[in-house]
Formats: sequence, structure tokens, C-alpha cells
Amino acid sequence: MKPRTSPRRLPDQVFAYALLVPAFAFLVLFTVKPLVSTVVSSLYDRRDEGPTLDNYRLLAEDEVFRKALVNNLLFSVLTVPVSLALAMLLAVLLQRALKGKALLRAGVFAPAILPVVAVAVIWLYFYQPNIGVINEVLGWFGVTGPDWLGDTALVLPSLMAMMVWKEAGFFMIFYLAGLQAIDPELDEASLLEGTGRFTHFRRVTFPLLMPTTLFAAIVALADSIKMVDFVFVMTQGGPDNASNLLLYYIYRVTFAQHWPQYGAAISLLVIGVLVALAVLQIRLLDRRIHYR
Repeated sequence: MKPRTSPRRLPDQVFAYALLVPAFAFLVLFTVKPLVSTVVSSLYDRRDEGPTLDNYRLLAEDEVFRKALVNNLLFSVLTVPVSLALAMLLAVLLQRALKGKALLRAGVFAPAILPVVAVAVIWLYFYQPNIGVINEVLGWFGVTGPDWLGDTALVLPSLMAMMVWKEAGFFMIFYLAGLQAIDPELDEASLLEGTGRFTHFRRVTFPLLMPTTLFAAIVALADSIKMVDFVFVMTQGGPDNASNLLLYYIYRVTFAQHWPQYGAAISLLVIGVLVALAVLQIRLLDRRIHYR
């Protein structure tokens, strides 16, 4: 005998799909459609005369693009691990029972809630060669401070320091949540075994924080490429393109040079680089992750 089908099964399925319609519409309008438009635009030349691959051929000859690509890779490779390591350290320190712990957490997290432009203005004052805070402090010790944002060798590390300062507090919140999710019995068992703090962190805490680290690493990687507001305020990509980053170069090509087709080609390459780096992160870190 055939099992009787519930008469409400079909309406329930229709209702479930209806609930997904707004999300699908949002995805199509703001993700799929712009991506398709970018692909199509990248296949036309500056005069829109027909499909061509000239924009992609120009990428191989564009020295400014190569400089921006190398700058952004260095920026990401250095700021992401340093930001995450500092965030983890701060989370471990502020997880302990300290006086004024809530105030310290708020102080460390404060840079994360500031607009990027505001952070850039603050650090622009720090880096001023004549009246800047950093050079003023160096002057107390008889050291003449350099032009932090005017030296091609120092400008990119200077921007990296600012990025780490802003991002570390943000990712500290994720690590605090990860630490609070660890079973306290593990700490008690480790204490009974006489394990030192460093060994406990290396053998217990750090492995259990790896899922948080994977998530934070992907978010930090995306931030290191898409967050370029500070370049507009502080350096405009100079000097000599030493601080030019990919997203800023896309802006210059698309709007300043009125060349959206070439900007679309660079955007697609940036998306490809982001996806490749994210997959690499997942492959490298997933093997070391301990899920519970």
C-alpha cells in the first residue's frame, strides 16, 4: 500500500522557497549581475568597438599594475599574520582575571570601530615629518625622524603598521569568543598535570582556536585588499607608486582615467587572486584544525 503523502508538504516547500526569494534577488542584483557586467565590460576596448582581449594583454605590459600587485601581496602577506598573532595574544592576555579588564578590552577594540578615514587622519598626524608625534618622540632622544610617507622604502611599512593597529582589536573579539567556547575542564586537567602556560597554549588552546583563525584569516585577507580608503587620504599611491594598492589603482584607472573596461579586467584579476589565496589558506589551515 502506498504511503500517504502529507497534504501540507507541497505548500510548506513553496513557503520555504518563497522565503528564499528576497535573498536570491539580493544575490542576483548585487553579486551575479555586477560580476557578469564586469566580465562583459572587460572584453571591450576603450572605444567599445567589439569583444577583444586587449585589456588582458595590457595587464602584462602595465608596470604600474605590476607594482600595485606586488605592493598588495606584500601588504597582505605581512599584515594578515601579524594582525592575527597580535589579536590572539591580546585575547589570551585579556581573557584572564585582570582589574579593569572591560576597559582594556574596550580600549583595544576602539580602533576597529573608527572609520578608516578617521584612522588615516590620526596616523597622518603621527607620521608628519616636522610636527608628527613619532618624530617628536624620536627628537627627545636626539634622533632625526625620517619622512615616513615620503620615503619609498618606508611608506608601505608605515601603512602596514596602521593597518595592524586597526585590525588587531577587531579580530581580538573573535579570539575572545573562541577562548570562551573552550571547555574549562581542559584548563583544569592541564593544571592538574602541572603543564606550563606556554605548553598548555601550544598543545591545547592554539589547536582549538584554529577554526577561529581560519575564519579570521579569510576576513583579514579580504580587508587587506578592499580597505584602501587610507591610501586616498595619506599617500595617493605615492611616492613613485610605492604605496599604490590594487583597489586604488582600479579607482584611478576607472574614474580618473575614464577607462572602466580596463578597470573591469583588473577587478576580475583581483577576484581571482582573492579566491586563490582563500583556497590556499583553507588547504593549509584545514589540516591543522581540530573541530569539536
